[in-house]
Amino acid sequence: MRIAIFTDAYPPFVNGVSTSSFNLANCLKANGHEVLVIAPRFTDGKLELIDNVLYVPGFYLKNLYGYRLTNIFAYKPLKIIKKFRPEVIHNQTDFTIGFLARRSAKRLKVPIVYTYHTSYEDYTYYVTRGLMDRFAKRFVRYYSKDLAKKMTEFIAPSVKTKEYMRSVGSDAYINIIPTGIDFSIFKKEQIDQTKMAEFKKIHNIKPNTKVFLLVGRLAKEKSMDVSLKCFAMFHQKHPEIDKKMLILGGGPAKGELELLIEDLGIRHLVSFLGQVNSLEVPFYYHLADIYTSASITETQGLTFMEAMAAGKIVLARFDSNLTGTIINGKTGFFFTDEASFVSQTEKIFSMTQEQKDEIINEAYRIVDTYSIDKFYNNILRVYKRAIRKVW
Repeated sequence: MRIAIFTDAYPPFVNGVSTSSFNLANCLKANGHEVLVIAPRFTDGKLELIDNVLYVPGFYLKNLYGYRLTNIFAYKPLKIIKKFRPEVIHNQTDFTIGFLARRSAKRLKVPIVYTYHTSYEDYTYYVTRGLMDRFAKRFVRYYSKDLAKKMTEFIAPSVKTKEYMRSVGSDAYINIIPTGIDFSIFKKEQIDQTKMAEFKKIHNIKPNTKVFLLVGRLAKEKSMDVSLKCFAMFHQKHPEIDKKMLILGGGPAKGELELLIEDLGIRHLVSFLGQVNSLEVPFYYHLADIYTSASITETQGLTFMEAMAAGKIVLARFDSNLTGTIINGKTGFFFTDEASFVSQTEKIFSMTQEQKDEIINEAYRIVDTYSIDKFYNNILRVYKRAIRKVW
């Protein structure tokens, strides 16, 4: 089967959509399918086809979270896509790349499958800056409902996303398919221990240092300020514990977060590591004693599952979206505020290794339902049904 995947983010850019698109492309290729990925070029304005990835030029929108606005009417990308002759188009995004996906499907008369990765209501402030934000959210609801109606097949990565679509009035059939995870890259055996030792030496991480890890965009909707305030309270209560917070990722809120850690008095405990290639991310999970996040805008919570696959204890702010994955006290831990963050962290650090291993093993069992093989089989069923609809 020939599949064209349209996405607005692809490695080395790191975010959930990028990871999902990368995993999708790789599992399809591993199973003998031909794949063409269409993504914006984040380095310059050059149209280029590299290793089955068609990089489309776009205009950089600094005030819109670094988004690349691509030309949906460009002739050359469509010509390359037409030459590829896709049997199905899988759209992972909206706006200009998404418009190009829909235009390609219409011109080539092929089915289009759409995965709703992002809850756009949580991002309207990047456009409105607080002005007419209520109108913008109403528009997003209408747009999402209309979009689902126009797709051959519609995929939601979680029950939470499906419920959101129902709340905006969509009656489209919705396939719930969580993004698959390639567990093999998260195994400890895959980690360069020499590099690990060097990193710990550079960042003054001693054998008794408790390492907290945050992975994600440095942006308002990720609530990293909440995580840092929680970490600061734990430090205030337990100054005797040697600890460090590592933050992996880049984004527009970095300046605000740097000011915050100064105000909280934890500047010496926090390291911003910046953005890295997605293939390097597993290395950083293995540095952590606790993987934590206060984000409640995730459609699936991919980083939590990656941390669990790496054998790490997860401490997440409660979100109904995570209840099937994180079972409090059994596969990970939930917190709701600063006080519960502190108490849960104390509980984790007081556990024996045997108790931690029980949680880690149960977490492995849960995340196995998100294996890349199961993901592939579910996706393939949707593709075949989409193709039958346009015969």
